[in-house]
Amino acid sequence: MKIVRAKPEDADALTEIAHAAKRHWGYPEKWIESWGEILTMRPEFLAANVAYAAMEDDRAVGFYLLTTENDGMHLDHLWITPHAMGRGIGRALFEHAAGEARRLGHQTLKIEADPNAEGFYARMGARRVGATLTNVENQRRELPLLVYDLEDSGPNAGAPKGQGESGEFFSVKEV
Repeated sequence: MKIVRAKPEDADALTEIAHAAKRHWGYPEKWIESWGEILTMRPEFLAANVAYAAMEDDRAVGFYLLTTENDGMHLDHLWITPHAMGRGIGRALFEHAAGEARRLGHQTLKIEADPNAEGFYARMGARRVGATLTNVENQRRELPLLVYDLEDSGPNAGAPKGQGESGEFFSVKEV
């Protein structure tokens, strides 16, 4: 497996990975359709942001995408195709993303995660600082908001620095 810069022409393959990974968690197909816009990688979006793909046999098996927002660097996407899950590709991509964010001068990496991915990010060292509340087909969903501290790249990276520092917060949006 090698990690290479994603190109605009990779958009369709990366979109397929994002959809397949989301389906892997057993969401209803109507929900997947409602998230179609979010899960679709557009060539111009890839070109305008920091995007890398994990490649095996010249085929993408996962990818991440970083965006710079007003409040800092965000890990907007990190997806692994289901047949490649559990082999360390997610960890490798996350560590690569953290390295890129650090190289670009950021101190933290912000993540709005799928609830099923929160454990993965916690194992990587991210800490929960709040949640975004959403509603999909009249079902309430709570998306964890996480922060990964880039200044500490050791095994305790992202661990809370002191009691009360996480500053629990919530936002609400309809989907």
